Amino acid sequence: MANQIPQHFDRRRFLGQSLSGVAGLAAGAGLSFSALPANPLIAAPLGSIGQEYGGPNVVLIRFGGGARRRESIEPGSQCYSPYLLHELAPRGVLFNQMLIDTAAPETGHGQGTLNILTGKYDQYKDVTGEFLGERFEAKVPTLFEYLRYHFAVPEHQTLIVNGEDRTQEEFYTFSNHHLFGANYRSNVLSLYRYKTYLLRLQIEENEENWSEEQRLAKKRELAEMEALDYRRQDGGDRSSAIETFWNSWRKLYGDSGLVNPRGDRLLTELAIRAMKQLRPKLLMVNYNDCDYVHWGNMAHYTRGIAIMDDGIRQIVEAVEADEEYRDNTVFVIVPDCGRDDSRFAAVPCQHHFNSRCSREIFAVLFGSGIEQGRIVDRPTEQIQIATTIGQLMGISTPHAEGPVLAEALA
Repeated sequence: MANQIPQHFDRRRFLGQSLSGVAGLAAGAGLSFSALPANPLIAAPLGSIGQEYGGPNVVLIRFGGGARRRESIEPGSQCYSPYLLHELAPRGVLFNQMLIDTAAPETGHGQGTLNILTGKYDQYKDVTGEFLGERFEAKVPTLFEYLRYHFAVPEHQTLIVNGEDRTQEEFYTFSNHHLFGANYRSNVLSLYRYKTYLLRLQIEENEENWSEEQRLAKKRELAEMEALDYRRQDGGDRSSAIETFWNSWRKLYGDSGLVNPRGDRLLTELAIRAMKQLRPKLLMVNYNDCDYVHWGNMAHYTRGIAIMDDGIRQIVEAVEADEEYRDNTVFVIVPDCGRDDSRFAAVPCQHHFNSRCSREIFAVLFGSGIEQGRIVDRPTEQIQIATTIGQLMGISTPHAEGPVLAEALA
């Protein structure tokens, strides 16, 4: 079921979001959408005429690459995330029986990320037709779109921090929903985005020094990188705020790529610097080092959990050291999916092929407006994360399904 509209949801926002329902009735009556009367509140993004957003800020951590409960939050087993379990969970609410329902046809990194962002289970196919590809498009709005629809939040203050090995997830920044979409998109910080920025800059800096052949080769390379975001051909992340961010990154780490952190440590560094320089209201960090278990060594998986745990500690400490974030931020930590539990495999958590264990996850919420010191043992669902974040941020999420995680709200 869709979540209820918050009490403070005003008439202007209600009229704007009601248009989708009117369109559905018109279609049923045989009318075209263009035949409906124009709504001046939809002519421009509502955020551009809406109020400033005052919080809480939300840091959404994808405890990713697929992480099972056993190595993450179960006290009786070997726990590789002691900070999460023993320090953070007591400060908030631990949902230790969260599930990815069988309504989700598949469990996976991309699918789980969109479950979290949209609050809806759906069936996804790679838009390019690539075998085993995960270039997906959400059919209903993401949390980023809802936030920017309701409030005057600039694009660079809604951010996904993404890993270098999951380039296909660079593009989960907006849905293809006709009332939301690109006008309400988020931005992305990642090594791919930095490389694109850097190549663009190097072409400008070396225009007179390179031969014609070198210039053409570099321009072809840039065109190929920019074409990956085929739905957005307007310069990608070329906002002045993002350009300034990458400029400072370049001054610190240079051009080689051999100095800056890699893997999930890179994501932690990007997230902390983003909070200092870009001041995001909604920040999603897509950790994924656990997935290195595919190399065939269990230590790659458990080490990945430990790296995420330490990264979360660093981000929490950065928030607590920042006066504007300290008492006005909510952390939401949830895996994209679990992993298999095969007694017959040399590495028993090699993948997440729809086994029961791959659907068994958890969530930890803590911070402003969150209950403290509570463990919720009842079954809950991954898609409830979106409705809960919407409730906390004061935004309606009418296309999300599943009730709010009421036990989390103080």
